[in-house]
Amino acid sequence: MILLIQLSNRVGCQLFVNGDSALNHLVDLWIIIMIATALVCFLVGELTRNYSQVDKVWSLMPIVYSCVTLAAYHLSPRILLMTLLVTIWGIRLSYNFYRKGGYNIIPWKGEEDYRWGVVRQNPMLRKPWSKTLFNLLFISFYQHVVIFLFSTPLLFAAKYSEIRLTELDYLAAFFMFLFIMIETVADNQLHMFHLQKSLKTSLKGIYADSLSNGFLSEGLWNYVRHPNYTAEQAIWISFYFFGASASGQIINWTLVGPVLLVLLFIGSTELTERISMYKYPGYENYKRQVPKFIPLIFKSLKEGKLL
Repeated sequence: MILLIQLSNRVGCQLFVNGDSALNHLVDLWIIIMIATALVCFLVGELTRNYSQVDKVWSLMPIVYSCVTLAAYHLSPRILLMTLLVTIWGIRLSYNFYRKGGYNIIPWKGEEDYRWGVVRQNPMLRKPWSKTLFNLLFISFYQHVVIFLFSTPLLFAAKYSEIRLTELDYLAAFFMFLFIMIETVADNQLHMFHLQKSLKTSLKGIYADSLSNGFLSEGLWNYVRHPNYTAEQAIWISFYFFGASASGQIINWTLVGPVLLVLLFIGSTELTERISMYKYPGYENYKRQVPKFIPLIFKSLKEGKLL
C-alpha cells in the first residue's frame, strides 16, 4: 500500500506541481484518501459479499475532496462555490440511496444493487479468485479512480486559486444546479413508481400505463430511458468547466473524469437494459421508441409528449 501511495503521489504531483507546496500536500492527501477508501470498500465487500460498498460512498467522496480542498484554499470563491454545489449534489443523492435501502445502521450492511448478482453469474467470474480480482480492480479501485478524476477540477481551481470568477463559472454553476434539479425530479418519479408498484395500485392514476408494463415509461422517462443517469453525467460535465475557467484551458486533462464517467454509465445501462428486456416483454419496443440519454426534443414536441 505504501508503494502504491508513493507511486500515485509522484504521478499526481507531476500533473499539478507548480511550486505550491500546499497544493502538492493537497494532492497527496487526495490520493491517500482515495486508496484508503478503496481498500476499505474492497475488504468489506469481500467479507460481506455485498459489492455495493462503493455505491455507499459514491455520493460522499466528492464532498470529502471538496471539503479538504476548501480547508486548504478557504479564501477561494470558486472553490467555495464548487464545494456548495457538490455538497447539495451529495446530500440529495445520499438521501435517494438511503430511501432505496442502500444504507443500514450497521455500515457494512444495506441492500446490494441487484445488478451485482447478475454480474456474478458471468462465466468469467465463476471462480472465487476471479470474483476477488474483479472486486479489487473494477468495483473498488476503478470506480474510486473515476470519482477521483471527475472531482479533479477542484485541484485545477486550487492551482489557479488567484484567478477570479468568470462568466464561465456562473454558467457552469447554473447548469450544474439545473441538472441536480432534473435528477431530483427523475429520482422522485422513479421512487413514486416503485412505491406504487410495491402497493400494486396506481395512486390517482399516476403511472398507470407504466405499472401495467412493469417499468417506468412516463414523466421524464417519456423523453429518455434514463433521465437520472443523463442528469448525473451532465452534472459532472458542467463541473469540469470550473477547472477550465480557472486555468483558462477549455480543453484540459481533467476532461478524462467525465469521459470515464460517461463510459461507465454506458456499460451500466447496457446491463440494466438487458435485465429489463428479459423481465418485461414491452421493454424492447420502448427501447426502440425512446432514446437512451439524449432526448429528441423536436420529435417529442411534434408528438405532443408531456411530463
